[in-house]
Amino acid sequence: MEISINTDYDRDVGCCEPYLRKIAQAGFTYIHWCHHWKGDFLYSRSEIDEIAKWLRQYGLKLLDLHGSRGTEKDWGSLREYERQAGVELVRNRIDMCARLGGDAVVLHPTYWLAKERKDPLVDDQLRKSLDDLEPFARSRNVRIAIENSVPARTGLFRNLFDQYSPDFLCFCYDSGHQHISSDNPSSLELFKDRLGAVHLHDNDGSSDQHNLIFNGSINWDQIAAMIADSAYSKCINMELLWDRSLYADETEFLDKALESGIRFAQKL
Repeated sequence: MEISINTDYDRDVGCCEPYLRKIAQAGFTYIHWCHHWKGDFLYSRSEIDEIAKWLRQYGLKLLDLHGSRGTEKDWGSLREYERQAGVELVRNRIDMCARLGGDAVVLHPTYWLAKERKDPLVDDQLRKSLDDLEPFARSRNVRIAIENSVPARTGLFRNLFDQYSPDFLCFCYDSGHQHISSDNPSSLELFKDRLGAVHLHDNDGSSDQHNLIFNGSINWDQIAAMIADSAYSKCINMELLWDRSLYADETEFLDKALESGIRFAQKL
């Protein structure tokens, strides 16, 4: 059974080759590229080519990729030069995703990152950036997947999905974010027809813990039923953190992660 896991289960910077090797040894077939997801790092051609070589070497495939929200290169910034730099950063990830064989770049709306970004004008900046990104993304057959966050802003998501077609803009469902935001009805239920990426992990409802599936209080039967009834057609992807798990040994952690992923996939 094909299952995907995030590359940054231990660290999100530095050389990823050891993690790819261990992910493959554990039996995973897909990865969700999640390195450098929260900074201004730009991948060069040589770096992307090397990652492609590692994926071939270890028999792994890219499912999708987590784009960077940026710190100074921010696609939702009220400073126009920062917004334009953020668009370039996202284009870098779109190009990387296409070259590695993925189909979607996951992005966080950036309205909670700083006090000034709570300004309602940020939503207009996000739309301006999506307008800039759409031709580039379409030319590479890569979609943008907007991820639910805390707090949930379902009104923004509804407006964006009304404005942009599903072959460009889709929905990324993060189960941990959903569980701690406690919005009802859930974003998965509301936007299941736009579901194009998933970040599956568990928590106890108090914080975003990125535990293994079935290691928290999320109702996974309910999640499975909604995903099965959605537009999602890829294998499941988990977004986990080793240092927050019950396992001191990395190999055991990856083995248990795969086991939990298969158990959930069987519910579908």
